Parts: sequence; C-alpha cells; structure tokens
Amino acid sequence: MVAGRGAGRGRVALVTGGGGGVGRAVAQRLLNVGCHVGLVGRTAKTLETAEKALACGDAHVETATGDVTDRTSFERAAAALRKSLGPISILVNAAGIAEASPVLPPDDAVFDRAYAVNVRGAWIASTACAPDMVKAKWGRIVHVGSVAGLRGFRYVAGYVASKHALVGLVRALALDLQGRGVTVNAVCPGFLDTPMTERSLDKIVTATGRTRDAALADLLASAGQAELIAPDEVAAAVVSLCRDEASDVTGSALAL
Repeated sequence: MVAGRGAGRGRVALVTGGGGGVGRAVAQRLLNVGCHVGLVGRTAKTLETAEKALACGDAHVETATGDVTDRTSFERAAAALRKSLGPISILVNAAGIAEASPVLPPDDAVFDRAYAVNVRGAWIASTACAPDMVKAKWGRIVHVGSVAGLRGFRYVAGYVASKHALVGLVRALALDLQGRGVTVNAVCPGFLDTPMTERSLDKIVTATGRTRDAALADLLASAGQAELIAPDEVAAAVVSLCRDEASDVTGSALAL
C-alpha cells in the first residue's frame, strides 16, 4: 500500500506521462491503493483513452492537458486537478523522451529535446507540486529515470546526458526539501517494453543499418538485461517509494 494501515487512502497523486506505458501502470497501482489520481499529458485523446482503461474502484481519476516543458501550461493543468481532486500529495513524473541519434553528425535538436522534457520537465513538475506537500508536511516525489542516468550507452548521448542530469536534480531537490516531510527519489529502470523503446529501435536500425533483432540484442546486452522490463514492474518500485514507511528514503536512484 502507499501508506501503512491504509493512511494513503484518499491522497491525491499527479502522474505526468500518464497516458501510457509506465505512467498508466503507476496510475493503476495508485488507484488500487485508494489514491485519487490526476493524469497530465500533452494529448487529450491519449489521456481520455487511459482514463477509460483504468479501474478506479472507490477512487477518482481526472485528466488535464499540460506540457511539462512549459511552466504556465503545466501549472494550469496542476491547478485544474487540484481544484477537482484536492491538494497534491504525490507526484510521479513519468513523462520522458528517448531519441536515438549518432554522435556524428551531431543533432542538436535531439539533444535539446531530451533536456527540455527529461530535465526541465522534471524541474517544473517538482517545483509546481512541492508547495502543497510542504504545506501538508507530507509528500512524495518520484521521477522515472533510467539506468542511462547511471552509466553511458551508445546511440543516445542526449538521453544519457539528460538522465544523468535528472539524477543530480533529484539529489539536490531531496536536500532542499529535507526536514519538510517531503521525499524525492528516482527509479532507474533498464530498457522497457514500451512504444518509446520501439521508436528508439527504429531510429537505431535506420541510422546503423543493423537488423532490429541485432539492435535489440545490443541494447539488452549493454544494460545486462535478458529481456525488456514490463511497465508494471517499474510501477511497483515507484509506488513502494510513496509509502509512509519510505519516509527515510530520499535522494536515491533505485536501479532496476
């Protein structure tokens, strides 16, 4: 459960990137333990599809379109969810972007997009939601990072750099919010069984001329994986960091 003895029931969780993949899996697990969940994403249709697919039970789920890279857009979405669900106690930032691109010739646009979503987005989401948590003297912020934030990988230099920056941001935010009842952590999985990984594989195949099977085998071997990780496995780790019992865990980057 999110909290011991059912104390998490009724808390409000905001999930970015909640339209699919890890975000949707996290939303379902939070709903299962009685949290009300607000989904934020850029596309209304994707959010509506996710909302219909989630089993809510006694909890509530709401959606709001917003862009984590734009503070005005995100804060507007957060305000709408706060109005309908209540103050935000939990933020799970699952919004992310991974684009494969060779180092030479360099593609600055790919690099910049990685930082905009994976770093600036994490900064905006955290600082927009943290005031509710500080006021309540209880809060959980969990960012979905990557093992690419802990080591290097081929073909994804911009992604690797951004995920390293995300881990640094998590550690700094944890120190800034220390003693206020708010924890900040990251879950850093290997390669996931999600559409984002599929798109990365497509680009690797195009850029290198390798077969898809060879590209996938190379990715898995580089991370020491036998197979792609299911989103629900990541969601379980994320929700474990939202427990009351996890109050002494902050500034960590949990590798999966």
